[in-house]
Amino acid sequence: MRAWNRPDLPTLPGSAGVPRLHDTATGGLVEARPTDAARLYVCGITPYDATHLGHAFTYLAFDTLQRVWRDAGVAVHYAQNVTDVDDPLLERAAATGVDWRVLAAEQVELFRTDMEALAMLPPYHYVAVTEVIHEISRAVCRLWDDGLAYRVDASDALPNADGTPASDLYFDNAAAERTSPWRLGDESNLGRTEMLTLFAERGGDPDRVGKRDPLDPLLWRAAREGEPAWDTPVGSGRPGWHIECSVIALMELGADFTVQGGGSDLIFPHHDMSAGHAAALSGHPLAGVYSHAGMVAYQGTKMSKSLGNLVLVSGLRAEGADPRAIRLALLAEHYRSDWEWTSEHLVAAERRLARWQAAFGTEATPGIRDSDAVLAQMRAALAEDLDTPSALGAVDAAAAAGVTDPALVRSAIEALLGVRL
Repeated sequence: MRAWNRPDLPTLPGSAGVPRLHDTATGGLVEARPTDAARLYVCGITPYDATHLGHAFTYLAFDTLQRVWRDAGVAVHYAQNVTDVDDPLLERAAATGVDWRVLAAEQVELFRTDMEALAMLPPYHYVAVTEVIHEISRAVCRLWDDGLAYRVDASDALPNADGTPASDLYFDNAAAERTSPWRLGDESNLGRTEMLTLFAERGGDPDRVGKRDPLDPLLWRAAREGEPAWDTPVGSGRPGWHIECSVIALMELGADFTVQGGGSDLIFPHHDMSAGHAAALSGHPLAGVYSHAGMVAYQGTKMSKSLGNLVLVSGLRAEGADPRAIRLALLAEHYRSDWEWTSEHLVAAERRLARWQAAFGTEATPGIRDSDAVLAQMRAALAEDLDTPSALGAVDAAAAAGVTDPALVRSAIEALLGVRL
């Protein structure tokens, strides 16, 4: 699957340090130092209602991480999925009378357009779930063969080709804990009561009759009437949610990659369960660092598709907003913070963009602030848990004083912050 066009990335003199990131699993800052190339996996969209500012805030966090790595001289292998078959997408398609494949294709294209407008670095591996159905089914077969999956009766499923009743397949968390380096809760650090609550709220089915444990996640959903299904070695049906990311990440990046990223709403169950599936398949941890972006609210409530309180990047652009200002508005908040969007965020960003253009644009005249020192301040801020607000503050101070080499600061802003003046 194609991603989008890559923005220019100027080369800066010297180099940055390897960044320290907050690791959700340990609760502290750890050095995100790769052994060779940095390998990054960020969970992609389910393609409907793209691209809202919550999406953009998450992908901007990991775009910034890539820029810091690259400034440190580190090669980056970046993979991202698209969950282009899943219950929420199918429900939206049914509600709007649009074929689910058409809806997914339209929304993915809109997402690509928004990401390119925002100067996001594209993934090298951009993989739709529908492209790897058979790879996922083979992974599920392996888990079954290893005794890590079990069947649950599905009375509403279509019969198998031989006429026998079909069943859904579930991952056996307890069995995986006995045979792999993974433990449920290693990534989220949540207690069982909170896990059960979040599991029910975020796509799980703790009350499903026939499961060995309420927290066991679905691996494979047998075919139902009117639902998309594929004939595979595991039977006719489609994958569960978590197994898709495990398989795509292992395919494209290998086990124990550098950083698993996403929004904080994915910590549990998605990233906990994905880590379990991957560890069961590979015998190794999924990732070294689990990094999560905060949630963006609007009108007093977390921005979400179900509530309909979305601010879309495409909508702001259609109203005339400069994508660079949208990017600056998001960079003004630390990536791990939960915050609320208002129109003032965009107004403030537009003012900042105008000040920076005057101070560092091609017509700018030299001032007194040492440009190398400004670059060093930006690098130091970003290396410390991607502190974009401090990096923006350093540029603001430089803009007020004027700098000895406006072209250097202009290149630094483009390379590190993704804003071309």
